[in-house]
Amino acid sequence: MMRLKLLFLLFLFHFSVYAQNREHAFEVNSRLGRGINMSMFEGNTNSISVSSWNPEYPHMISELGFNHVRIPIRWEPSGRSNPESPYNINPDFLDQIKLVIDSCMNNDLMVIINMHHHEALFADPDGQKERFLSQWQQISEFFKDYSDDLLFEILNEPHGSLNAEKWNTFLVDALTTIREDSPNRVVLIDAPEWGGVSGFPKLELPDDENIIATIHYYNPFSFTHQGAGWVDGADAWLGTKWNDTETERQRIRNEMAVLKTAEEEQNIPIHIGEFGAYGKADDASRKKWSTFMSRYIESLGWSWAYWEFSAGYGIYNPNDGTYRQFLVDALLHDTIPEPAYYEATAVYESNFSSTISEWDLRNNSGASSTKQRTDDQMVISISTTSGSGWHIQLLKYGIKLEAGKRYRVRFKAWADGERSITAYVGEGVEPWGAYGNYNGFTLTDITKEYSYTLDMTKNDNDARIKFDLGTSDANVHFEYVVLESIELKTPTSVEIREEIKSKIYPNPANQQLTINNADHFEQLIISNINGCQLISKPLAEQINRVEISCLASGIYFVTLLNQNSRFTKKIIKN
Repeated sequence: MMRLKLLFLLFLFHFSVYAQNREHAFEVNSRLGRGINMSMFEGNTNSISVSSWNPEYPHMISELGFNHVRIPIRWEPSGRSNPESPYNINPDFLDQIKLVIDSCMNNDLMVIINMHHHEALFADPDGQKERFLSQWQQISEFFKDYSDDLLFEILNEPHGSLNAEKWNTFLVDALTTIREDSPNRVVLIDAPEWGGVSGFPKLELPDDENIIATIHYYNPFSFTHQGAGWVDGADAWLGTKWNDTETERQRIRNEMAVLKTAEEEQNIPIHIGEFGAYGKADDASRKKWSTFMSRYIESLGWSWAYWEFSAGYGIYNPNDGTYRQFLVDALLHDTIPEPAYYEATAVYESNFSSTISEWDLRNNSGASSTKQRTDDQMVISISTTSGSGWHIQLLKYGIKLEAGKRYRVRFKAWADGERSITAYVGEGVEPWGAYGNYNGFTLTDITKEYSYTLDMTKNDNDARIKFDLGTSDANVHFEYVVLESIELKTPTSVEIREEIKSKIYPNPANQQLTINNADHFEQLIISNINGCQLISKPLAEQINRVEISCLASGIYFVTLLNQNSRFTKKIIKN
């Protein structure tokens, strides 16, 4: 009997796996490929016809090489649908959307339509649920005879009172409603909490073969939304750049990893339904970010839809009828270049192997702490806190900073328990202003390196490095503090020689690198992705062998240089 029960459970398990093979959904997602949002119908207007819609757009988009369009639609306004039972959608508005869909499909574009900006639903989910389901019943019935080149997206960016728990129930009810008339149509499902990566783990996927999970990605938010009038404080981000360094890229990879894991473990196709950088960002940064995003998403085997065609993020300017070609190329043509990197020059460094006397520890407002050097570390022992970070200050004076330079502070630290600290570089005299931001860090009992950057707009020959430690009595251990000036370098730098005969191999490498120095380079430098120099040695002519077993696994940059030129190559250390 026990064996029969086990066999039955195994059968149920395998049946569930095979029942959710989602082969059709994966095939449709593959055909979606590269897409773009046409956002004309997302506005809060009662008009059923939108003046910014141009019947030529589908042909233009198809000719560029896109595979699909996503059409965000606000069905809620009273001119488009009845807010009271029976919640009828205006037939003329349905016909208008049909005209747009037909135009797109006649130009060989697949189409995603959604329910966008349903503010009443976000504010009062239970009170609006009947209307929400009724609208999907009407949409599904109206388009039931369309091919699977038309996809439905249940709801854009669920948020507000429609929290994760409630959304996981609502999406099942909406999907059930859609399935009455569209049993096999592929349906996209957004993550809760604004549709981003952070909300994705809270999404409970329904038991349905024809679904795709869709995620919106706008990180770093201070870059992609700088100057956006609908975001509080966005003007303060103006001038934020995306430099396309390996560190910036890795942050995106790290955030996307949860989606890749879900795709593999839950057998669910992934669609990035929105990504884009607002037009207030500089064109060079937008191009770099858009290139990396589109090619990286494709490398994961996912489909995507750029936000958007002809407005603030757009690739097309309807005012003069021209494309923003740098964005078109980034999305459809450009390949990912070698990453930019920082070349660092130390301004101040201390590893506390011999002294800690150059650092001042100040206690204020009744706080109490001491510093001591133990095992080549500077240990701040805190006995009494007093409520504010500045009540215990760790300070290094006499720092010289130059206008026009970018600086980075790196420090390696840990604490006796999880705690927060604040760090910045600032004036050494009143009014004690900070250069750049006040940077918050959370220390744990695991030793890590932390860093922050600042841009100087004036000279200061007596600045200070400052740590505020007064909010916790967990002792802090510093292994080193380094201040360095950093300069951004890119693979297209004029310093890189056009014709390089020298070879660096193997790549990936394990214990040793070989450099065949055929170009008379004099020096070798190996740096990590943060620009920190780890190995530096002179080069002989022809064959040089460099021991790298001391390096941890990861990405490094090998630079060969002499007085006239330099050559940099990225390597992977296994």
